[in-house]
Amino acid sequence: MADKICTELLPLLVLSGLLFPGTVKFAFSTGGIASDCCKWRGIVCSNLTGRVVEINLHNPYVDDNLRGNLKPGQTLGGEISPSLLDLKELKYLDLSMNNFGGTKLPRFIGSLKQLRYLNLSGASFGGMIPPSLGNLSRLQYLDLSDCFAESSQKDLCWLPGLSSLRYLNLAAIDLSKAADHWLQAINSLPSLKELHLPNCFLSKLPLSLPFINVTLLEVLDLSNNNFNSTLPWWLFNLTRLVHLDLNSNNFGGELPDEFATLATLEELDVSQNSYLKGPLPKSLGSLCYLRLEILDLGNNQLSGNLPDSLGNLKKLRYLQFLLNSFQGSIPRTIGNMSSLKEFYIADNSMSGIPESFGQLSTLVAVDLSENLWEGVVTEHHLANLSSLTDLNLRKASPNISLAFNIAPGWIPPFKLRYLYIRSCQLGPEFPSWLRNQNDLETVVLNNAKILGTIPDWFLQLDLQLDELDIGYNQLIGEPPTSLMFLDVRSNVDLSSNLYEEIITSGPIPPNIGELMPYLTDLDVSQNALNGTIPLSIGNMTTLTTLVISNNYLSGEIPQFWSDLSLLYILDMSNNNLSGPIPREVGLLSSLMFFIVSKNNLSGELPSSFQNCSSLASLDLGENRFSGNIPAWIAESIPSLLILRLRSNSFTGEIPPQICSLSYLHIVDLSHNSLSGSIPACMGNLTSLKMELTDADRVRYQGRLTVVAKGKILQYDERTLYLVNSLDLSDNRLSGEIPEALTSLVRLWTLNLSMNHLTGRIPIDIGKLEWLETLDLSSNNLSGPLPPSMTTLTKLDYLNVSYNNFSGKIPTANQFQTLNDPSIYEGNVGRCGIPLPESCPGDEKRPQSPDNGCGNVESEDGGDDLEYFWFFLSIGLGFFVGFWGVCGTLIVKKSWREAYYSYIDRMKNKLIAFIARRTG
Repeated sequence: MADKICTELLPLLVLSGLLFPGTVKFAFSTGGIASDCCKWRGIVCSNLTGRVVEINLHNPYVDDNLRGNLKPGQTLGGEISPSLLDLKELKYLDLSMNNFGGTKLPRFIGSLKQLRYLNLSGASFGGMIPPSLGNLSRLQYLDLSDCFAESSQKDLCWLPGLSSLRYLNLAAIDLSKAADHWLQAINSLPSLKELHLPNCFLSKLPLSLPFINVTLLEVLDLSNNNFNSTLPWWLFNLTRLVHLDLNSNNFGGELPDEFATLATLEELDVSQNSYLKGPLPKSLGSLCYLRLEILDLGNNQLSGNLPDSLGNLKKLRYLQFLLNSFQGSIPRTIGNMSSLKEFYIADNSMSGIPESFGQLSTLVAVDLSENLWEGVVTEHHLANLSSLTDLNLRKASPNISLAFNIAPGWIPPFKLRYLYIRSCQLGPEFPSWLRNQNDLETVVLNNAKILGTIPDWFLQLDLQLDELDIGYNQLIGEPPTSLMFLDVRSNVDLSSNLYEEIITSGPIPPNIGELMPYLTDLDVSQNALNGTIPLSIGNMTTLTTLVISNNYLSGEIPQFWSDLSLLYILDMSNNNLSGPIPREVGLLSSLMFFIVSKNNLSGELPSSFQNCSSLASLDLGENRFSGNIPAWIAESIPSLLILRLRSNSFTGEIPPQICSLSYLHIVDLSHNSLSGSIPACMGNLTSLKMELTDADRVRYQGRLTVVAKGKILQYDERTLYLVNSLDLSDNRLSGEIPEALTSLVRLWTLNLSMNHLTGRIPIDIGKLEWLETLDLSSNNLSGPLPPSMTTLTKLDYLNVSYNNFSGKIPTANQFQTLNDPSIYEGNVGRCGIPLPESCPGDEKRPQSPDNGCGNVESEDGGDDLEYFWFFLSIGLGFFVGFWGVCGTLIVKKSWREAYYSYIDRMKNKLIAFIARRTG
């Protein structure tokens, strides 16, 4: 019988390589068909009948490799042969984590009536789930997750037939067309204990059900769907739940106290539901939660104080509260959480850390970053943290409100691997409690008010670092170049210190390339370093970031760049470097940020920069570069975001090819000797017509100065993506201002001053509704200011001085605040407030200053008419009031006699009253 079974089974498994190489080799090891296929790997036969009951061809390679890295021959494929139906006693079939290339799952699978276990997860079948699966009434385990390349499944009508099902996983299958009745189909499975439906594009979740049939559920995963409602009430009737995952949905409202009914919960994940708000439930930490081991409420809008009842969760191992709005102090009871291993409360508004925090002896990793911590941390806050390896106390704000005050001789009980402290006071001395921390791989002590030198004992810890950041302190002496760094992950930031004592021998050691050959990031900016750039940097073949800006480095840029093929940030700005840019720099095809502003560099931009096709920022400002602006900048660097060439000696015309740079949104060609006209095609700069988003922030590095609002403003990578500026000032440009510039509707700053421009301001300049700065001064422009300028309601800096403008100055909208006469001076034909010259037709009168309420003369002389009616009304009022009374007394004798009689009576009464008071 065994021979017949193996004869039937072998074609099935060998078809299209449906056996792993080791299995095939075993099958043919005897020179023919193996006599007993029950010995094949992955095949199990019944001890009673000898027939195959289990086929387990789960891909074993995925345990150690990502599927994307699998080699040919490490996955099964092909079509499944109908011979499978001959296996009448087959109970277990696992083809998971293979690649069937979109082949449809055959309908006859539903005829394997004895199946108890079916796992096709990650097997890349295509088409729909065959409804015939509903015939498998004995099936207890069904996993189709990440299986089907597409799904047009209209319903789940086949599910109710799986009356014995205990485990169901349909993760990443599009069930959006079953949105109205998916829950009813699930609710028909009375034996179900585990349900996994993450990433199923579900959007409707009924808040109530007529009855609950799946009361045996222990695991429920509805994460990463599109539910937009409050949490459903039927959920709290699933009183056997052990694991509940609702993360990454759109649930709203508050977390109800009814969670207390889920007394068997061990894992609860309701994170990343951005509409969940309010305080934590009062029941949290009650006796009902004593089994809870994992609690994740991160990335919501929860607020208020953390309750003291948290201390009751003594089995809790993982606690995630990051990215909420919690405030106040960590509860003192946290010291009672004797099982806590990971605690993440970053990005809240927390302010206090109790001493009881130091009692968490099982704590391994803690992230307290991005909060408002204040007060003092002593050794008592760290006393018993014997398991701690990762400590993150990073603050985004440079303001220091938390200080460490630890006794000099204190030895911590922990061995840290990751230490990240930013904007907390550790100094003035280098923290001596790090003396025994010889397992450190990441050390960040940024903006920690540390003074003096790095002690020898720290340099002798024999550390293997992947990151060292001691920037923004007041360190002196030699940089810690004797430390050892791991290979391609290493990052060093020594910026903004006071390394002055080593100036005579060179701020960057000549042999730095030999000392740290595997360094990837080197930042020694904003120190007081001088000397030349050492040649040994060229040996750092894994270097990706080189920032040596804001020092006193001199000499020419060395030619050592040919081996730095990974370099993408090169910032040498604000030094005393001279000479040309080496041709080798332009051969760095990975370069994205090239910043050499504020030096004494000269020559032309090497044509080799045509290889820098990924360049996003090109800043050559404040140097002595000359020649024409090369047209190939646009043709070879299509992704350019920032082009800054200000304050050089460039000549020739602005190449029209620049107009094709669709990402360009900061253009500064000012203070050069450019001639010709402004290309009309500059109105095609796409990024000056659209608003960038937060997602664009990742494409920016470093700082950039932009002249706007008459000031020099500095922006960093957090805000650069918001700046839209076009500055062509102080050149020799001529001709008219192109009308096409009015299509740059997102432009913030337009500076065309100090040129030889003629003609009028474009009539539609009012389309630039985001314009804040407009400087057209010192040109030969003429005509009136266009009426549309009054619609530039965001304009708060204007300069049109020293042109040939004429006509009356507008007074509507923001022009009421632009009342500095220097804005308009040097234009012979201009008149009106705030200038002393009145316009023709205005009535001559003394000028009075604006009272701050906008009472300035209107262009149509409306105030003259108001004055006329004002005086006329006074005259008429006097005439009517005086003659209405006095005229009547003169004409009518009886009224006159009565009036005088009344006066006499009142006089007599007054005399009698005074006499009584004095008597």
